[in-house]
Amino acid sequence: MGSMYAAVIFLGVQNAAAVQPVVAVERTVFYRERAAGMYSAVPYAFGQIVVELPYIFAQAAVYGVIVYAMIGFEWDAAKFFWYLFFMYFSLLYFTFYGMMAVAMTPNHHISGIVSSAFYGIWNGFSGFIIPRPRIPIWWRWYYWACPVSWTLYGLVTSQFGDLQDILQENGGVEQTVEQFLREFFGFRRDFLGVVAVVVVAFTVLFALIFAAGIKVLNFQRR
Repeated sequence: MGSMYAAVIFLGVQNAAAVQPVVAVERTVFYRERAAGMYSAVPYAFGQIVVELPYIFAQAAVYGVIVYAMIGFEWDAAKFFWYLFFMYFSLLYFTFYGMMAVAMTPNHHISGIVSSAFYGIWNGFSGFIIPRPRIPIWWRWYYWACPVSWTLYGLVTSQFGDLQDILQENGGVEQTVEQFLREFFGFRRDFLGVVAVVVVAFTVLFALIFAAGIKVLNFQRR
């Protein structure tokens, strides 16, 4: 789980940070082309979003195959594709989040500052440092609003949520891996489908906000 957590945070933040200067420069070109009547905001935003899909897929596939084999996860087709699925859409929503931050701010310097604040919050509420059952009840709502927590929920549950291997606790109480995940982290295998839908929903949400920001906001300097 630690490897999943570190990979999602590190690769995700790197993707979001790397795309921001590129989007900022291309937005300047977009302002010029829109003023010349070449194209409107929606086709531009759609093109920006679609061009990331094959690149991120290649990144997730290369990373997923290497790491899946090195960590020694179970070679089950369903578990392998679940792993690729969650890594792909996690890298996608981080990338779209970086693009969204640029669309909502005047330049990539400010967007980097704003987005970094949320990286820290997402890190704290990811469910790894502090499991959901141990988060104070008045803060637990942010766990459900944190996209990284849904990614870890999906990755861990898809790989270990059905294991019936017996764990031995210090108190002598035996429980299976599935029971441990349910009691300590609050992860349930039968919730996996909902988790997958929510991860895709975060991806679509950030992409739509990016498109809306490009269309509505204008930070052009004359």
